[in-house]
Amino acid sequence: MDISAARSGDTAGTDLLLVPVGATEQHGPHLPLGTDTTVATTVAGRLGLPVTAPIAFGASGEHEGFPGTISIGTETLAAVLVETGRSAGRWARRLCFVNGHGGNVPALVTATALLRYEGRDVAWHSCGVPDADAHAGRHETSVMLALAPDDVDLDRAEPGNTAPLRELMPALRAGSVRDVSPNGVLGDPTGASAGEGAETVAVMVAALRDAIADWRVSEHGRLA
Repeated sequence: MDISAARSGDTAGTDLLLVPVGATEQHGPHLPLGTDTTVATTVAGRLGLPVTAPIAFGASGEHEGFPGTISIGTETLAAVLVETGRSAGRWARRLCFVNGHGGNVPALVTATALLRYEGRDVAWHSCGVPDADAHAGRHETSVMLALAPDDVDLDRAEPGNTAPLRELMPALRAGSVRDVSPNGVLGDPTGASAGEGAETVAVMVAALRDAIADWRVSEHGRLA
């Protein structure tokens, strides 16, 4: 159920509410700014549970060297998440933030800690698969080919910095994505396909479904 289209009373007594949390940030020259929001919204929407409209602005300061990126920062995002949880918690018994952007994690940790301290049953889960390239490479390009092919411009797809993320992190923390990749890509979109993307989405949906079924919340508020 998309609660943005529901009438008052339709979601009364909701057992579990999903809140997609995305970002508006550059994804190289070939993917749309709303890639992370599309992924989070799609994964959350495939479980057949009540889902809110997405929180589409995230903490994306590392991408602000590229036009189109809009970041509200960790502190503001955390405040938005807290107020979302407080408000929804008046009628939803349990809430899960479904995250599509790694830069949002510090805000999610902070917000869920406060919400849980206040007595609310809140957690978060990130969409992702092991060994995927970091940003706008084959992984995300394949996913977007499966979800929104008309928004992908493969003619402009090109490799970026293909070094492992662990090697890039010191430079990313000290500066920005542009410092390590002039085109904003961390990976190589070559060989991306809609078929691979559909398989990846299925894995992410299954992971969220299993995490919700277990509902084991880590010390950082993440569903284990």
